[in-house]
Amino acid sequence: MIELRELTKRYGDRTAVDRVTATVPSGQVTALLGPNGAGKSTAMRLALGLDRPTSGTALIDGRRYAELRDPLRRVGAHLDARAFHPRRSGRAGLLALARYNGLPRARVRAVIDQVGIGTVAGRPAGTYSLGMAQRLGVAAAMLGDPGTLILDEPVNGLDADGVRWVRELLRTWAGEGRTVLLTSHLISEVALIADRVVVIGRGRLLADAPLAEFTAAREASVEVAAADEESFTLLAAALGEHAEKIDQTRLRVRSLPATEVGRRAHRAGAVLRELRTVSPSLEEAYVRLIEDETEYVAAAR
Repeated sequence: MIELRELTKRYGDRTAVDRVTATVPSGQVTALLGPNGAGKSTAMRLALGLDRPTSGTALIDGRRYAELRDPLRRVGAHLDARAFHPRRSGRAGLLALARYNGLPRARVRAVIDQVGIGTVAGRPAGTYSLGMAQRLGVAAAMLGDPGTLILDEPVNGLDADGVRWVRELLRTWAGEGRTVLLTSHLISEVALIADRVVVIGRGRLLADAPLAEFTAAREASVEVAAADEESFTLLAAALGEHAEKIDQTRLRVRSLPATEVGRRAHRAGAVLRELRTVSPSLEEAYVRLIEDETEYVAAAR
């Protein structure tokens, strides 16, 4: 289990993480989400003792990372796909890591096979594609067979087969009772992997909930389709500001239940061919939550 308690990190006058309290339980995959600059990577670094918090604490299994005995056997982390020495082979980098942490050479062979880089393990890590470098980083995280895994953007640069492999790997780890925390900007992939989400924006905690609960808490919408062009015009007028156009016959309605949409359509004489309530996807729920918390916004063209 990972626990963040009133965790705060300031760099001069900038607050990167602002009194974040959240729990990452064992036996589940937890996704740490947020826009660029939200403080996700900083929070991970604080949990791993790579940065010192200004205040608050980050605990792994009830202890600060610096207090863990045999830390590589307790926590595996992958924060940077290019962390290995570029002129040293992937195998040599893993062997050095294993030797320093008192792990047998057999573990190196095992994780190389497990991540599927056997054919390139003897090549300099600097020649690896981003996808191969990601696999090497995951191998390093797995080296000590730890109970907690912390991965920053593990599917970035992977092909479709690699993304599926990471998904199955994370689900297997969680199924074994391990604690899994990851970040990703691929929200559709998070929806397939994660059991719960922690969302931060501008360093502040915005949500900490099971995935299903998080999406259910966001307002559902109603989609309605008119039978013909005349009905569409009548329907749009009857719903007014509550509706937005999807295409030439369909509208998305917010703040009105489906029953009220049906009543207004009936009063207006609009003939419908479809009327349904749509729960928001994870992506929709996430975007609605962070729309006022995004620090870097491109100007409209």
